[in-house]
Amino acid sequence: MNDEVVAAVAQAHRRDWAQVFSTTAHLTRDLDLAEECAQDAFAQALETWAETGIPDRPGAWLTTTARNRARDVLRRESVFRRKMPLLVADDTVPGPEGGLVDDRLRLIFTCTHPALSREAQVALTLRLVCGLSTPEVARAFLVQPATMAARITRAKKKIAAARIPYRIPDPDQLEERVGAVLEVVHLIFTTGHTAPVGAHLVRQDMVDSAISLARMLHLLMPADAEISALLALLLLTASRQDTRVSADGRLVLLSEQDRSRWDRQLIAEGQSLLLVALRRRPTRYALEAAIAALHAEAPTWQDTDWTQIVRIYDALFRVWPSPVVGLNRAVAIGFRDGPRAGLDALTPLLTDPALATYGYLSAARADFLRQLRQWPHAATAYEEALILTDNDVERAFLTERLTDVRRHLLGPPTAGPSTGSPSG
Repeated sequence: MNDEVVAAVAQAHRRDWAQVFSTTAHLTRDLDLAEECAQDAFAQALETWAETGIPDRPGAWLTTTARNRARDVLRRESVFRRKMPLLVADDTVPGPEGGLVDDRLRLIFTCTHPALSREAQVALTLRLVCGLSTPEVARAFLVQPATMAARITRAKKKIAAARIPYRIPDPDQLEERVGAVLEVVHLIFTTGHTAPVGAHLVRQDMVDSAISLARMLHLLMPADAEISALLALLLLTASRQDTRVSADGRLVLLSEQDRSRWDRQLIAEGQSLLLVALRRRPTRYALEAAIAALHAEAPTWQDTDWTQIVRIYDALFRVWPSPVVGLNRAVAIGFRDGPRAGLDALTPLLTDPALATYGYLSAARADFLRQLRQWPHAATAYEEALILTDNDVERAFLTERLTDVRRHLLGPPTAGPSTGSPSG
């Protein structure tokens, strides 16, 4: 098979799947039929393009082919009688999009409708908007493909049962619904940025999918400051992706990363988006992006403006009082004022039930205790962190630190404390 054609189809799938599928779904009002027709179009491209050449507009060719295939199927009256629509048409009530009518936007809001569970929202978004295969989505959720296939099918049927319309929400619902969409995109990114389990620290497919979704939302709704802020946050965070793991697969802390290898193009784009977002009232994602920008702007770890970072965490906690924000703020205090201050800031969080199984709290305590040379307590904290950590790369790092602490327990310390830091 022609390698150039295969590469072109793969690129078109990454870039145009959402448009091809969503436009076809708008015609069929049937998620399963739309998916089948879209897949047929990409399969047809492999054969046709090898004979006729790659078209100037691959996305348009694929969309037309998928829609033509759907029309052929829909002409069969037996299909209409046999298939129950899984997308409820709602063309009688105009949406708020005005001139911005895009089936991708309709699809995203359909997949993230509040009638669906968050798990179903993420699964459908990955499957239908990002174009991941069912086995790929299953790996993201750590379940068998058959289990995920059944879960996605149930979610599709829930769309029909709840009569979820294939449209953009009304103006009075848009702000609330956009927030849910952004939460799903952010969850996809964070799950990929540091995989909860597995042999790899990063799930690049999920990181790429989240950034692609955020870019799509920004393209479709460029005036939405919170979308700009989320995209800025993802780009600024992803800019240091290549330096988080060493060549031999070991975790590299933020304090030790080679900043010359950070992606300056992503940083510049993120900073530009952040400036736009900060012109309005600071929101959760804008404040998180501002913290990421301060890290990106510091030429060295020692030049990090921890005073400003703590202030932003204070503001973030007022906007989004999450226990994880409290944890990150405490860690930043430790980097600003020393390990004892950091340990004191962490202490009130030890009784928070939301952090009872959060391994990063134990890991942060362990690092501050290690710096204070409180070896027995540090060892216990590292042991707790290991119990609560399932990612192999993070476990290897914690095991190495625990071994070093235990070595100090056997005799006098041989070296001074070193500065620990988040992996970024």
